[in-house]
Amino acid sequence: MLTADSYKRVTLMGLLIGGLTLVGCKPQQAPAPRQQMTPEVAYVVVSAEPISLSTELPGRTSPYLVADVRPQVSGIIQSRLFEEGGDVKAGDVLYQIDKARYQAAYDQAKAALAVAEAQLPALRARVERYQKALAERAVSQQAYDEAVSALQQGEATVDARRAEMERARIDLSYTPVTAPISGRIGRSNVTPGALVTAHQATPLATIHQLDPIYVDVTQSTAELLRLKRSLEAGRLSADRDNQRKVRLLLEDGTLYSEEGTLQFRDVTVDPTTGSFTLRIVFPNPDHTLLPGMFVRAIVQEGIAEKAILVPQQGVSRNPKGEPIGLIVDNEGKVQQRKLTIERAIGNKWLVTSGLSPGERLIVEGMLNVRPGITVKAVAFESSQTEKKELNTGGPIAKMN
Repeated sequence: MLTADSYKRVTLMGLLIGGLTLVGCKPQQAPAPRQQMTPEVAYVVVSAEPISLSTELPGRTSPYLVADVRPQVSGIIQSRLFEEGGDVKAGDVLYQIDKARYQAAYDQAKAALAVAEAQLPALRARVERYQKALAERAVSQQAYDEAVSALQQGEATVDARRAEMERARIDLSYTPVTAPISGRIGRSNVTPGALVTAHQATPLATIHQLDPIYVDVTQSTAELLRLKRSLEAGRLSADRDNQRKVRLLLEDGTLYSEEGTLQFRDVTVDPTTGSFTLRIVFPNPDHTLLPGMFVRAIVQEGIAEKAILVPQQGVSRNPKGEPIGLIVDNEGKVQQRKLTIERAIGNKWLVTSGLSPGERLIVEGMLNVRPGITVKAVAFESSQTEKKELNTGGPIAKMN
């Protein structure tokens, strides 16, 4: 049986439990909706400007002149009179061939000529006497004719002996082997004491003229056709002042100090590669360029009067791989444009269609927006200095 105090404690506990139950069953209020923020993007204003376009073409250096030194007469090499790897001038004596027998042949031919010439005065005098005697009928016509014939034979013998002497003199002059051109001579293939023969297949040495020097580069016919279409459409105009000027990149990527001149374009196309050859002449006073070096020539194409260059970060690709760009219109909404890109110039794309001057191209914040939404657009500021004239992958302009 509960006492009065126990009853009061039970009653209080019941009230507490009931209050707690009412509190736990109170319905919770839904959270207030979060306010959506307008995404922010950075843009650049598309502009058209004239730029000078050029192309990098691979090629190799080749000597301006090449001459293989070969003996014109046979004999023993007595001495070598040049330093291997040095510079020689045209006419310098490179080798000396033993000239003893050629000197003797020349002396013999000279003596034979003197003998023949010594007989001519007597033959001429005989003809003159027979001519007077024939007028007086003191000699027969046959005797006179024989005297004239003997004189003619004597004159022909003199001419033959003179030709033999000249041939012997030429052979003697070939015993010193001289440099046919000026340039740098390579290693010698023979040493003193070696026997050489006239017009032998193996050259004694080879001379290369290195200043100036040729650079032969190759270019595909597809690039040439693309250039012609650009010129015909007016997208590119020829740069008359710099069209034939060419710069050169060496194998280590450095720019060659001298400027070259485009000489000609080959008239035939290699059927195996579909390309043709361009020949360029470069000054080479310090012999920095050597035959066979791999180089890249920067050839001028022309001037694009209204070229549109946009940062590469402002161009993306759709699932089909087509280049696209996002612009902000006058109402602050995003629009998507399909672009046509011709080439990369530095860190920019050269766009030929899809954009117009004055439009705002998004370059930052592209991942947070989609076409049709409203964005907050701010101007993009870049600290990089952009170059207007860079190396590209197109063909060169037609030469005049």
